[in-house]
Amino acid sequence: MRSAVIGGGSWGTALATVLANKGETVIWAREPDVVESINTTHRNNRYQGEFELPAEVRATLSLEEALDGAELVTLVVPSHVMRDMCKRVGPLLRPGIPIVSASKGIENDSLCTMEEVLNDALPRALRSDVAFLSGPSFAAETIARMVTAVTIAARYHDVATAVQKAFSTGYFRCYTTEDVTGVELGGALKNVIAIAAGAADGIGLGHNSRAALLTRGVAEITRLAVKLGANPLTLSGLAGMGDLVLTCTGNLSRNRHVGFEIGKGRKASDVIGEMSQIAEGVRTARSAYDLSLRESVDMPITAEVFRMVHEDKPAKQAIRDLMSRDLKRERESG
Repeated sequence: MRSAVIGGGSWGTALATVLANKGETVIWAREPDVVESINTTHRNNRYQGEFELPAEVRATLSLEEALDGAELVTLVVPSHVMRDMCKRVGPLLRPGIPIVSASKGIENDSLCTMEEVLNDALPRALRSDVAFLSGPSFAAETIARMVTAVTIAARYHDVATAVQKAFSTGYFRCYTTEDVTGVELGGALKNVIAIAAGAADGIGLGHNSRAALLTRGVAEITRLAVKLGANPLTLSGLAGMGDLVLTCTGNLSRNRHVGFEIGKGRKASDVIGEMSQIAEGVRTARSAYDLSLRESVDMPITAEVFRMVHEDKPAKQAIRDLMSRDLKRERESG
């Protein structure tokens, strides 16, 4: 099988190494140094440079070259450029080729999930070919071939199973689901809660605090997801609680790092300015907050993360405000 991976960052590189188990895999990257290093040294020296890549992986600056003859296409670009990338990729593809989105986010202005973006931006003939990969999976551990499990979501069963078969290996196990909405929202919104968890750690709070944030975080993610048509059980699975636990507790989490530095008293803009890779939860905090208002869903942790990241609210004050809200039953909204 010949695969194309559109995006030469850490996660795109990691997924290319998984697909390389099935055959030639071509990475499209916008950075000339990334393409050169992959093709000459079998390493992505800008992202995950400590790992040697399989011989089946090569790179190109040309979308046409990457997509020529591809039997599976995986889009691994930041969520805020996904719409433009779909408009560029769509005319180069023929129907029947699975198109996998491995990006987690929600557009700021439109409040569209990646599924909605793909449906808007891809030619109509390609829209039944899309699937979405999500779940607890750090790039470095995936490249190191550590055991990982993810979810493949698609509206059509044959698409889901084709993608499942393409990605599954002895160390990378894929499950399928038709609940695209739940998988999309779980993957995007857990990044927001991870910023909160990082902030609690940065302040110096303990395991009790982290457990509370994770549990109440998945509760508010589930409220919004169900309002938008998701199955609540999805949010207790790999793309929900699984990804949330990883991102909120793992030291490799960029979103947790942003929160941790905010918790230590730094401004979000300063932290983000130092980072070479994108923390999707920063943009998604705004989208999630706006979605909660649009859908009249109470999401208090998300609201406080939005204020910390975009209004420079001190993390300690955000925690105090969360803890001083009116007391409620656990199953009540909020």
